[in-house]
Amino acid sequence: MIIQPAKRTECVQEYYFSKKLKEIAAINAEYDAAGHGRVINLGIGAPDGMPPTDAIRALAESARQSDVHIYQSYVGIPELREAFAGWYDRYYGVSLDPAREIQPLAGSKEGILLISLAFLDRGDKVLVPDPGYPTYSSASRLAEAEIVTYDLCGDNGWMPDFEALGKMDLEGVKLMWTNYPNMPTGASATAGLYERLVDFGRRHGIMICNDNPYSFILNDRPLSILAVPGAKECCVELNSLSKAHNMSGWRIGMVAGAADVIGQVLKVKSQMDSGMFRPMQLAAVEALKQGPEWFEALNAEYRARRELAGYIFDLIGARYDRNSGGMFLWGRIDPDNRIACGDTVRDGTVTLGEKVSDALLYGADVFITPGFIFGRNGADYVRISLCADRDTLKKAYGRISEINDLEHRSR
Repeated sequence: MIIQPAKRTECVQEYYFSKKLKEIAAINAEYDAAGHGRVINLGIGAPDGMPPTDAIRALAESARQSDVHIYQSYVGIPELREAFAGWYDRYYGVSLDPAREIQPLAGSKEGILLISLAFLDRGDKVLVPDPGYPTYSSASRLAEAEIVTYDLCGDNGWMPDFEALGKMDLEGVKLMWTNYPNMPTGASATAGLYERLVDFGRRHGIMICNDNPYSFILNDRPLSILAVPGAKECCVELNSLSKAHNMSGWRIGMVAGAADVIGQVLKVKSQMDSGMFRPMQLAAVEALKQGPEWFEALNAEYRARRELAGYIFDLIGARYDRNSGGMFLWGRIDPDNRIACGDTVRDGTVTLGEKVSDALLYGADVFITPGFIFGRNGADYVRISLCADRDTLKKAYGRISEINDLEHRSR
């Protein structure tokens, strides 16, 4: 290239899934040419169900109108902000001012970077969970902040160890990222956890950034950290329609918090785009009107898929929580695991989770995510996405049962 990239890009790499999907696409291209079956991808959490019918109808009807194709407001239409506020009131018991405490986003992932750019200067510190969503770290690095990881461990239910946090050097820490139901582990939040996080943020002058897109998935009690009295003093929360409404490709999310915090986020966001397409906003309004029956049907399907994913983990010898929340199943690989010890995998400094992931990809044409990409505490784990239908999960089970002398057990 004619010029050098910005130095800030040296601290991040291409997203793991971006690279892995290119590899899988290349494999599939070879298989297509040979008339071979394609790789079954159980990696990314991209919901495969249809969005609410009312949302699709609203999108189609409004897109036919002549006056909706112009630039839109940076803050979103009032109807959308009011719909988000109503959603939070009905399901989380949280009162939000739609005019001042809500900012619509192009998905909650955008909000991670916006918050980082709005509140972090070079050298500021950020508490990031390990294991955790990689974007928390990459967004912080792009903002030239310093990552301070805090451990989440299975022995502690994948919850923060507040005693250990209290002993850490928190000088210069401005933000702390949290996420429940946790991705990748599936651990669900409790009211008590959120109370302790709010107390921690207040006492140490740290803003708690709660990433909450999985709260309705395999979780009977959706919780928001903003329901804790006084939480708006030190907390901000991201949410989206991607997971709860099968609308990941629509890129519709939001951030909620105190008016002054939302104002700072808007200050950055308004430099980057010119507002969301109005028909999409109107469709989101309809999606947010869904009643409990929508989530009951959604979770009935995810429960069936979680059971089938559990059969796969039983087959490969991974230990897991049968009652985990969110849209993934998280399984631990032991050192004596027969797949991890097999000779079908690469030698060298490869984690147990990566060994199993590679063995299944190259031996059974099934891709599951190795846990190391979420941090060192995920090294001995693998993750299965529940965003594949039941027949696909059964097919994956059948393929895996045929490798490494595993006993075939039909389901």
